[in-house]
Amino acid sequence: MHISKKILAVMAGSALALTMASCGGGEAGSTAGETITIGIKYDQPGLGQKVGEDYKGLDVDVARYVAKDLGFEGDKLIFKETPSAQRETAIQGGQVALIFATYSITDERKQKVSFAGPYFIAGQDLLVRADNTDITGPDAMNGKTLCSVTGSTPAEKIKKEYATTVKLFEQDTYSKCVEALVGGTVDAVTTDNVILAGFAAQPQYAGKLKVVGKPFSTERYGVGLKLGDTELCGKVNAAIEKMISDGSWQKAVDDNVGPSGFKVDTSTNPPKPDPCAAA
Repeated sequence: MHISKKILAVMAGSALALTMASCGGGEAGSTAGETITIGIKYDQPGLGQKVGEDYKGLDVDVARYVAKDLGFEGDKLIFKETPSAQRETAIQGGQVALIFATYSITDERKQKVSFAGPYFIAGQDLLVRADNTDITGPDAMNGKTLCSVTGSTPAEKIKKEYATTVKLFEQDTYSKCVEALVGGTVDAVTTDNVILAGFAAQPQYAGKLKVVGKPFSTERYGVGLKLGDTELCGKVNAAIEKMISDGSWQKAVDDNVGPSGFKVDTSTNPPKPDPCAAA
């Protein structure tokens, strides 16, 4: 049977369009039968947390706003858990289109993924038991046991720059680190101050934990996406700027971080997104 090249081209194009729609691909702003999968954390109170069948936190609220601006909301938006150690591979493998997961923008990570944003700027700090008086900052961690998560940078920074004899204790989630701190297995937990404040404010830890309050880094939370995708990066940046200008960003910060008592550094927040860079 003879089939013209024109018909074959139409059939191939239809098949490609069907494939993209079924896997959530296609143009970022389209909503015709498509979904978008966004990576978040499930265990960070105030930022990214799964509560029953719902998702809450600042990262989640920013993700929802951006997704809606791209044309995805309701059941067209799918959240997927992405622990720190899996973020790059989740983007590279196409399991997620975007990641909002306290994902600090670094030059090393830019070799593997691209970033939109930043949409929030935090600072690394220490969480200790409330009765602790000898840990006053990162340089007081020599000989102490410090917990952080596999694949994250804060603990290595302390060991390299502040306390060479600190003992590192790694877990796959921050919630396990906090449990180890409360149980006495470790002396401190380190990550960004806003994350630590969220844990300290949880009802089960009331009066048991405190943030030291001596930040010693600048952590710029970006939106991870496929390396070199400047088109999608530009759309995400535009949505972030819109969220800031219409007041939704401030409301999200107040709703999610305010109850912990944490004070946002207004000299750096809200931040202005970086220009998008090709790979």
